[in-house]
Amino acid sequence: MGKPTGFLEYKRETAKVLPPKVRIANFNEFRTPISKEKQKKQGARCMACGVPFCQSGMMLNGMASGCPLHNLVPETNDLVYTGNWKQAYLRLSKTHSFPEFTSRVCPALCEAACTCNLDSEPVSTKENERAIIETAWQEGWVKPQIPRVRTGKTIAVIGSGPSGLAAAQQLNRRGHSVTVYERSDRPGGLLRYGIPNMKLEKSVVDRRIHLMEEEGVQFVLNTNVGKDITADELLKKYDRVVLACGASNPRDIKVPGREAKGIYFAVDFLGKVTKTLLDSDFEKVPYELAKDKHVLVIGGGDTGNDCVGTSVRLGAKSVTQLEMMPKPPVERAANNPWPQWPRVLKTDYGQEEAIAVFGHDPRVYQTTVTEFIADKKGNVCKAKIVKLKSQKDEKTGRMMMVPVEGTEEVIPADVVLIAAGFLGSQKYVTDAFKVSINGRTNVETKPEAYETSVPRVFTAGDMHRGQSLVVWAIREGREAARAVDESLMGYTNL
Repeated sequence: MGKPTGFLEYKRETAKVLPPKVRIANFNEFRTPISKEKQKKQGARCMACGVPFCQSGMMLNGMASGCPLHNLVPETNDLVYTGNWKQAYLRLSKTHSFPEFTSRVCPALCEAACTCNLDSEPVSTKENERAIIETAWQEGWVKPQIPRVRTGKTIAVIGSGPSGLAAAQQLNRRGHSVTVYERSDRPGGLLRYGIPNMKLEKSVVDRRIHLMEEEGVQFVLNTNVGKDITADELLKKYDRVVLACGASNPRDIKVPGREAKGIYFAVDFLGKVTKTLLDSDFEKVPYELAKDKHVLVIGGGDTGNDCVGTSVRLGAKSVTQLEMMPKPPVERAANNPWPQWPRVLKTDYGQEEAIAVFGHDPRVYQTTVTEFIADKKGNVCKAKIVKLKSQKDEKTGRMMMVPVEGTEEVIPADVVLIAAGFLGSQKYVTDAFKVSINGRTNVETKPEAYETSVPRVFTAGDMHRGQSLVVWAIREGREAARAVDESLMGYTNL
């Protein structure tokens, strides 16, 4: 695969990005792809590994190593190298439902497991994937796949995030009639309102939704299953139901002063910004949410970074991001060897922008908030924070992060964004369908299975496995579709 000496001849090259102070002027994507000829050289860097870890999707040390979708990475890289773009698209489509999403938002598990990491830089597989799918859209190769024969079977998919869309796409193409229910005003779930526009432009989501509609998938919006329509109604109307509602129960920060105004869950904040932009056709920017305000972001993951980048664009006076854990090392530690996911320091786009605007990294490590302080009007204005240290719990033997006495500090905070992760599925949905849940409130199934404790009800995505990546959600949706299809037909060719 690729050119045998390509990894020696060509250096890694990825899309050009606009300078931070330029790109924060709007909410547009800010990456400019390299030319097709340069992209072919990136495909040439693939080493023809005897064991391609890039496509393995194995779990190593608690993290996936390689692509969970098992994309045929060396094969597609070779097709990029030879300029056979249509075959590259067809090969990628064998395993992937939505390359246009992951090529923008995935942390590239494939690249982290690339053998080139051992003494160089990985193959730019994520960039190659984006070049493949965007070329396919431009050339008209991405066409509606309308089934010639309908099975007469009906399926309701609850939730239009990446897992719900993947399940709906596969089941519809199999010939079943699929209806997707979404409680928001627009389809897309996390892709729509959880990921900012500069990371994933919503026109990209719309493009795929329109194609699915052409294929026959129906979308019912502004309908909250479990409230606007009952589980019994759905089970009477449809042969199967797939729960793909996500892990949409945000983890709260329960400290004194939590009731103060100006404290938001990150997903609500990001969703409000995106909705304002979409409702106004990007004519109105909700500057009032953060302009000239001290913003405190609690949480250091991707969502926390998105809050930082969004706050900078909204004209924040300052941005501080608290992370409970210690600062990661710059290079791999001895106990974190390749091809494990590298637990190293990563400075993402939002942090880059904060550094450019404010002159320093917004992240403060090993720190948490102990109290929110409100002004006379009840608006949050300050936060008490404290340093943390790692200490073994005498009862459980586990290492815990505990406060360090004498390190308390008060910092300004006019807006607080809680990006501390999610606890699992929302109770009103699981109660409505009477499905069993596990200790993490995820919908319970047998190992490697997708049917719930309630006959004819299946589950997929974050609602099933807990908060995870878009690529995992897509895999879950595809696998759930296989399970549903087999339960309906007695076999499956998905």
